Amino acid sequence: MLGQMVMISANNFLTIYLGLELMSLSLYALVALRRDDAKATEAAMKYFILGALASGFLLYGMSMLYGATGSLDISEVAKKIGSGSVNPSILTFGLVFVVAGLAFKLGAVPFHMWVPDVYQGAPTGVTLLLGGAPKLATFAICVRLLVEGMLPMAFDWQQMLMILAVLSLAIGNLTAIAQTNLKRMLAYSTIAQMGFVLLGLMAGVVGQSPANAAAAYSSAMYYAITYVLTTVGTFGLIMVLARQGFEAEEIDDFKGLSKRSPAYAVLMSLLVFSLAGVPPMMGFAAKFAVLQSVLTTGAVWLTVFAVMFSLVGAFYYIRIVKVMWFDEPTDTSPLVVEGDKNLVLALNGVAVVVLGMIPGPLLNACMSAMSKTLAS
Repeated sequence: MLGQMVMISANNFLTIYLGLELMSLSLYALVALRRDDAKATEAAMKYFILGALASGFLLYGMSMLYGATGSLDISEVAKKIGSGSVNPSILTFGLVFVVAGLAFKLGAVPFHMWVPDVYQGAPTGVTLLLGGAPKLATFAICVRLLVEGMLPMAFDWQQMLMILAVLSLAIGNLTAIAQTNLKRMLAYSTIAQMGFVLLGLMAGVVGQSPANAAAAYSSAMYYAITYVLTTVGTFGLIMVLARQGFEAEEIDDFKGLSKRSPAYAVLMSLLVFSLAGVPPMMGFAAKFAVLQSVLTTGAVWLTVFAVMFSLVGAFYYIRIVKVMWFDEPTDTSPLVVEGDKNLVLALNGVAVVVLGMIPGPLLNACMSAMSKTLAS
């Protein structure tokens, strides 16, 4: 949590990197929490090695930007880039490495290799943590570095983000169809969801005009918050259904859940419908906001592409609903859950529905935050 707060509030390359490493090293240790579990150990090793590589990319990119501009302060870097007195080839070289490092932290294709293995191998409570606040913190440093620090180079990094978004939407959704492990399926779903966040980020500057910037970046921010709320609820439900010696992480483990616990089946249905973007859930409002921003740029083909792969994603989400409501349960033992967990899950479900039906206040808050960020 401290690492995330440092990342979000930092205004200096080194401070951002310090916060990022503080968060990342803690997460590596959490993934390996079960020392005697081969899957958890393997996941932690993959996460650590690839994470170190991505941190190297990010740090190398920052060093190139420092070499080009002579400053580590984001505001100073932005001024130097805006003045046009900096060698553009060095800037572009540094930018490529920075975007690669950020893409790894978001889990975007082709830097996504760690996501399915880590989500599946880590204890469910740790997976919940991984899929939650760190994604918001990573989105924040994307805004810090790309929007606040390198907005004059938006044409360059928007092209990179567009490629990452297209690949993430295609590979994430198509690969998720083949998965039987729910945590692994949700990992590929995460990759596809990050594609939408990247679409919002790449729609800010049209030509040389930043007129669409506040709306586009606020839609990406709203999407990131939506994703976190929905994912925390989904993994929370998987964690609640698990018991000693049994991880409820296979899709077949949810067979007949409606007969064992109709309330949990309804909650899970609401969450997966939100991930699929079915109205009136929160996920629909988020997808609509992002697609509206992309359409404003004139990229009709990209909007159609995103909608088509959202339909592909709806297939594997609805498969979970089908298993819960129409299949016979393989386990008929009663579900015994403490009241506080039920309360938290219920609040999460209500938030997903209410914020989908009344998205205005949260969208306006995101718009206000981005407008102030751009103004400063």
